[in-house]
Amino acid sequence: MTRTKDRLSAVAVKQSPAGKYADGGGLWLVKSSKETGKWVLRVVVQGRRREMGLGSLPEVGLAEVRKTADKWRAIVRDGGDPIKERVRQKREAARNLHLLKDVTTDCFEAIKGNLRGQGKAGRWLSPLELHVLPKLGKVPVADLDQVDIRDTLKPLRDTKFETMRKALNRLDMVVRHAAALGLDVDTQVVEKAKALIGASQHKAVNIPAMPWQEVPAFYQSLSDGSVTHLALRLLIITGVRSRPLRFLRVDHIAGDVWTVPADLMKGREGATGEFRVPLSKEALSLIEQAKRHARGGLLFPSIRRGVVSDMTLSRYMERRKLEARPHGFRSSLRDWLAECTDAPHEVAETILGHKVGGAVERAYRRTDFIDQRAKLMERWADHCTGKARPASAV
Repeated sequence: MTRTKDRLSAVAVKQSPAGKYADGGGLWLVKSSKETGKWVLRVVVQGRRREMGLGSLPEVGLAEVRKTADKWRAIVRDGGDPIKERVRQKREAARNLHLLKDVTTDCFEAIKGNLRGQGKAGRWLSPLELHVLPKLGKVPVADLDQVDIRDTLKPLRDTKFETMRKALNRLDMVVRHAAALGLDVDTQVVEKAKALIGASQHKAVNIPAMPWQEVPAFYQSLSDGSVTHLALRLLIITGVRSRPLRFLRVDHIAGDVWTVPADLMKGREGATGEFRVPLSKEALSLIEQAKRHARGGLLFPSIRRGVVSDMTLSRYMERRKLEARPHGFRSSLRDWLAECTDAPHEVAETILGHKVGGAVERAYRRTDFIDQRAKLMERWADHCTGKARPASAV
């Protein structure tokens, strides 16, 4: 009796020359040479003959290909199309490989060049790593839905609103990155989640600032010459943000101008360019005093490694039982400029490193008002040190 299946032997598979050889049940070996070939399964689906490849020689052996052929024949017997089923399974497998945590990593790698300090501080990733990925990281990004996002982030709505906002915005970037990769995702899923989360009872709270009239007394109390005292004094005198001050290096200073590199300015790296800070006589004196603490070119090092932290400066003010925080001294300065000088709006805003006017206006304005700012900052230094002159126009 002639066998309808399993006609070939392992020896025949190996030794046969180029040609077509039937193993039975629609399984064929098509050899292009004695050493190479491919396996083909021929099936009839809804009256149509279909062929599907099952692998090549010598990668796929006889025993393995027979098991694979049996699996696809079973699908045909159940009325299915094995080729469509294989495509579906491949899509499913591909989708499962693109988990949210993996796409998040890929998205971060793609955008980190635009982040301050190449994103090394981890601030871009932290809202996702702390509040999203622990619950949704192993979900295929194609399966991500608005209900899952809502359930994950809504608990933050009234307690950590800003963290929730950042998490949602960054998750939206990840989803759009997945779409750019060609994955089947709902690019509106985050917007839908926002609608489900609803309005927050959160009220934005400004960082507490010290009234400008009280700044001199506090400034003059910072008198022990420590890194913390000197850092706070220079922060107050210059009106800069904490990050540029904490990472101040000796080589950032040239004469009476401190040039803050672009990557230390607020926002994306390079977005605002370098920023020149005019240094008053008092500021220059503080920098000279800070040089004795310098380590590795950094003027305000921490005790162990790196630079003095934001927390160190804030905690100092907490211990002094003060409501105000270091960043609030920028507001103190801005209020003083408004109430005690006739500084033009654009000059006052530039002192704080704020953008003034639209993109076109900024493109045509070539000045950073360095001379006008220098005079104002000298007067601010006099105010802080108790040497203030009567207010007059600049």
